Amino acid sequence: MSARAPAAWLAVPGALDAPTGGYAYARRVLRAAGGLLGHLPLPGGFPDPSPAQIEGALKALSLARGPVAIDGLALGVLPAEGVAALAGPVIGLLHHPLGLETGLEPARARALLQSEGAALRACAAVVTTSAATARAAAELFALDPARVHVAPPGLARAAPARGAEPGAPRLILGVGALTPRKGWDVLLRALAALGPGAWRCAIVGAHDRDPAEAARLRALIAQLGLEERATLTGALDAPALERMFARADIFCLPSRYEGYGMAAAEAMMRALPVVATHAVREAAPPGAALLVPPDDPEALADALALLLSRPEARRRLAQAARAHAMTLPDWDETARRILRVVRDVRGAPSAAARA
Repeated sequence: MSARAPAAWLAVPGALDAPTGGYAYARRVLRAAGGLLGHLPLPGGFPDPSPAQIEGALKALSLARGPVAIDGLALGVLPAEGVAALAGPVIGLLHHPLGLETGLEPARARALLQSEGAALRACAAVVTTSAATARAAAELFALDPARVHVAPPGLARAAPARGAEPGAPRLILGVGALTPRKGWDVLLRALAALGPGAWRCAIVGAHDRDPAEAARLRALIAQLGLEERATLTGALDAPALERMFARADIFCLPSRYEGYGMAAAEAMMRALPVVATHAVREAAPPGAALLVPPDDPEALADALALLLSRPEARRRLAQAARAHAMTLPDWDETARRILRVVRDVRGAPSAAARA
């Protein structure tokens, strides 16, 4: 990191090395910014913090000098009046609205959307990780579209996957935390519909984000008789995940909702044919991936069966995936976009001064 003071701070709750896409985004942006963004740790517990964790977060934020970008996992549940009282301009970093998370009770979803909207309106600017999220945020939260900016996840160059050894079962790989939003239950039902064949599936993702969902998925694997074919590996470190990508033949992301879909883009960089839902279309557009409706195990099974049974279809889709991935921005570009927003708001008054 540079010896000089950062141009702005990126405030992230909990452990920065947590194995999720949002934390990976923060880590890589901080690295790419080369010291122009400083890491401001906030207490863990978000998006369900205790009063003490909220107090600790606001105290940490109050000590920051200059602009501060607050990760949406924390921002969405911080009191808007506390955000507005901060001395410097605030940038909201929004991966996707918290209130749109799958499986929330309606009252909880409404409360999160109300809280998040109030906090975002107290920000000098908002940075989203996709154009779709930018549009949704402007509409859901009545934000001025001119204050909403897009800094999509970067994509590091990577070698194409080798795939399974000749004669070995084809590996269908999924990557993402075991939460209802990711749709892993839909994938498991699709796998059960495939029937016999030379394939296996590994789902890589943290079990502790939603332990109840992880338990439901383990029970579903047993119920569907997939114990010998489908594995929930848990979270893997970077080298182990890279080895898993290298051995994969097909990548699947059956999400019900995504802000972007970083894992699908990473699979495409590795020339993996991708089967996903329309929720991932910004990262994996039609033509570069096979897209099916969310919550449709039959359509998902048909797409997987097509790729498993037709090597030429796998090869063509792998080429299209790799070609698309090579057009996507790298992390340096993502950091530049955020730093442009920092530059634009640096002289802006705080929310308290604007009031």
